[in-house]
Amino acid sequence: MDAVIEFFVEMWSSLTLGMGAFFDRGAGDIARDCLDIGLVAALIYAGLVVLKGTRAMQMAVGLGLGVVGYLFARQLGLISVLRIYDSLLTNFVLVVVVIFQADIRRALMRMGRGSLFQRSRTARETAVLEEVIRAAGELAQKRIGAMVVFERDAVLEEFIEPGTGLDAEVTRELLYSIFIPSFENPMHDGAVIVRDGRVWQAGAVLPLSSGSHDRSLGTRHRAAIGITEETDAVAVVVSEERGSVSLCFNGNIVRNLDGDSLREALFGLFYKPKEPATSSRTTSPGSASAAVAKPKPKPKPKERVTLPGDDPELAAEPTSELDSIEEPMV
Repeated sequence: MDAVIEFFVEMWSSLTLGMGAFFDRGAGDIARDCLDIGLVAALIYAGLVVLKGTRAMQMAVGLGLGVVGYLFARQLGLISVLRIYDSLLTNFVLVVVVIFQADIRRALMRMGRGSLFQRSRTARETAVLEEVIRAAGELAQKRIGAMVVFERDAVLEEFIEPGTGLDAEVTRELLYSIFIPSFENPMHDGAVIVRDGRVWQAGAVLPLSSGSHDRSLGTRHRAAIGITEETDAVAVVVSEERGSVSLCFNGNIVRNLDGDSLREALFGLFYKPKEPATSSRTTSPGSASAAVAKPKPKPKPKERVTLPGDDPELAAEPTSELDSIEEPMV
């Protein structure tokens, strides 16, 4: 216990001395070092954005804990632990490249197309979402099962079993024709994956969720939950048994959505929050839950009409609607 307290005391002393030495310099040196620190912080933030929503994030957390353990062992002088760490750190760079190769490739691709920090709504993306919403509504009315998965930051190749490769525009007619159940249509039994606003895969097989869920959920819903548990993808599912539409994200499922609530949820997941517009419905683009209607105002009590011969004090008292109901004659 004394060693741990001494460790934290030394860390605090080192931090205090370092901060004092940092600001005990010229303004130019301080500005240069602040710029350097800001750039490093931006790179770390970009790396976390790339890893967010993927299994690599768990690996990154594990590596971070390993680095903390190394610093702790070095401070306490644990020789055996340091020897193990030294043997592992020799190939640390190679291990990182092998583990995060898909994420590094994805980060470079995103930087190349300039969409690393882009989260604003575009007309093309809005049109894609509207087509999916319309198709989901029509499929639900006909009780035709369907699943549409939107790929976001995490690349889905390593999580799915590819189906039929397509490169087509997302339209209501195309989605409807893909999910029509038929022996001659092998693409209907699987998921449609939308990448960069276009239909990339049809009939793809997704991993099933390993968690415990409602037993009424079928394989299609469990697959939608499973892909959202492993990645940051968003899945729209149509149940052929109940004729209902569900939305899956971050391992969660929101069921029994209509067109308006599905639209609000998708916009809230994909875009920055917007200022709510004045309407009869409470819209919250930053929320992924279903749209909630404003509560109806309570009816105002009716006023008694003053008739000739009535007592004015009794006529002035407001009465509710229940008072106006005549009592049955005995």
